[in-house]
Amino acid sequence: MSIENLSTNKSFGGWHKQYSHQSVTLNCSMRFAIYLPPQVLTGQKVPVLYWLSGLTCSDENFMQKAGAQRIAAELGIAIVAPDTSPRGKNVADDKGYDLGQGAGFYVNATQAPWDSHYQMYDYVVNELPKLIEDTFPVSEKRAISGHSMGGHGALCIAMLNPTRYSSVSAFSPICNPIKTPWGEKAFTAYLGKDKTLWQNYDASELMRKAIQLVPAKVDQGGADDFLLEQLKPEMLTSAAKVSNYPLDLQIHEGYDHSYYFIASFIETHLRFHHSYFNK
Repeated sequence: MSIENLSTNKSFGGWHKQYSHQSVTLNCSMRFAIYLPPQVLTGQKVPVLYWLSGLTCSDENFMQKAGAQRIAAELGIAIVAPDTSPRGKNVADDKGYDLGQGAGFYVNATQAPWDSHYQMYDYVVNELPKLIEDTFPVSEKRAISGHSMGGHGALCIAMLNPTRYSSVSAFSPICNPIKTPWGEKAFTAYLGKDKTLWQNYDASELMRKAIQLVPAKVDQGGADDFLLEQLKPEMLTSAAKVSNYPLDLQIHEGYDHSYYFIASFIETHLRFHHSYFNK
């Protein structure tokens, strides 16, 4: 598969690069960013943290705002950030910020007109990692993380594919989307009205039933405007108690939903994933 380099920037001895490629899974051109730490210059194959961003974001938000490169360079971790949805003039969209382009929710859509492009689950789990591992000096060690809608995606993907990821983390994830306005709107459009099918993309439902356990770390701001209506971390905590899931969920008073919060705690997430890469 051919990819096109769009930009290259040196950062903490490594390189941040942005690429585009034609996605077979999503039936459109897609963009992703990758940070390659300096260890790759000596021939090492490094593990990869896949980062999934939230509503209205792209591959750029995390790479530009989170300040993750310094610690990734120290630990020897590559970071891959895909876009949050398929895009293009022929790709279905919606006037709302919480549906359509920029709001893929990391599901495989089954309903028209979304099903012809919105297969973000398969893209993140299968197509993108194969492209990364075939193209760059990375190992098959993978972890996954994300923010808000991306935190929802990361948790669900890890629990549905427990042998593919050594650990999972999330900032301010949508923990119980089948019972939130964001989730109800997106899942009705993408998946249809049968709510039993929605449970496959609900982190709390999956965690409650989990058998194979991927270590999970979640950080949530206590001053997050979306905390009560949209995020519902208490549902994830309750689910973890049922399955005895290895979940470390912490509420940080005074922090909101922004990248200021992510930048404040991203180091602990990278070190968390690094500890499991080495096990």
